Amino acid sequence: MATNYNPEYREGKVAAAIEKQTAKIPSDIYLWTAVGCMAISATLQILGKKKTSLFIGQWPPAFLIMGLYNKLVKLEGTDGYHQNP
Repeated sequence: MATNYNPEYREGKVAAAIEKQTAKIPSDIYLWTAVGCMAISATLQILGKKKTSLFIGQWPPAFLIMGLYNKLVKLEGTDGYHQNP
């Protein structure tokens, strides 16, 4: 059980359901998706499709943040504690 767990501020049902589903996705999927977006963006930049390249080039940070969230959910679980120790 986490030492700084506060039962007054628990996650809602929707957040807990999302965490349960996202925890099933391997964390490296987010990393490779971000790397793939960078490669596609670089390729488009070389091909002269600047606007599309910039659009896709903005996706990697979002994927990396989702991967970080995914990892935290796997390590800490909903509300930072495990109900069945």
